[in-house]
Amino acid sequence: MSRQIFINLPVADLPRSVAFFAALGFAPNPQFTGEGGGCFSITDTIILMLCPHARFRDFTPKEICDTSKAVEVLLSLSCDSREEVDSLVARALAAGGTTYDEPEDFGFMYTHSFVDPDGHGWGVLHLSGTPAP
Repeated sequence: MSRQIFINLPVADLPRSVAFFAALGFAPNPQFTGEGGGCFSITDTIILMLCPHARFRDFTPKEICDTSKAVEVLLSLSCDSREEVDSLVARALAAGGTTYDEPEDFGFMYTHSFVDPDGHGWGVLHLSGTPAP
């Protein structure tokens, strides 16, 4: 059986977050998108669920992280090329995201990152080899 990963993220402004991830080119799933949340297929096995804060609280008794003060999670997404890394970060910035670093080339891995409008950090990387021992 093929497993899927469902990333559930709390969002303050659902329409803004839906527009942001649509601008990145992720495939929306209209069956699970509406007033109660947004759903995007990042790949066939990675599904992004956007939950307004009130809805997110239905799933956990814990407080929602204030991402302006603390990090709740870092998400990393692989790409097929360096160009795809740069393109995805550029689309994120054009759609209202931010970044806190510059691209880094480690020889075997090229990385960059963006922060979505709700403060969730996304690392974007392309692996082109194996690290030296």
